[in-house]
Amino acid sequence: MADKSLTCEIITPEKPVYQGEVEMLIAPGSDGELGILPLHSPLVTTLKTGEVRLRYNGEWDYVAITGGYLEVNEDKAIVLADDAEISSKIDTEKLKIEKKEIEEKIASLDHQHEEFFEATIKLEHIENKLRVAGKTKDKS
Repeated sequence: MADKSLTCEIITPEKPVYQGEVEMLIAPGSDGELGILPLHSPLVTTLKTGEVRLRYNGEWDYVAITGGYLEVNEDKAIVLADDAEISSKIDTEKLKIEKKEIEEKIASLDHQHEEFFEATIKLEHIENKLRVAGKTKDKS
């Protein structure tokens, strides 16, 4: 199946993040990771915060996503993410500053306050991007 490919699109409400042919896509489904190959059965599912892995030209690339949906139809996979960023484009210095500010905010908030929950979700998203930013294209 090495000669087959899957058209993949990763789209956020603001912009398309990725569009191209891949050999395989791995996404963080709500119930676990999903591996998608060409000619996959039709599928629509929710995604959780995590990383999407894309294999093309024998290399893996990584995209940090913040929830969303995955739609697959034989030769096309579309990730509709709330937020997405390719690992090589993530600004880690900016995220580290944001992380520190959020952690300070969380420490000062009442754990039952709505702002506390919003801040912890934002912290989870920042930590995910920092985790994915450390990954670069690799061969396997």
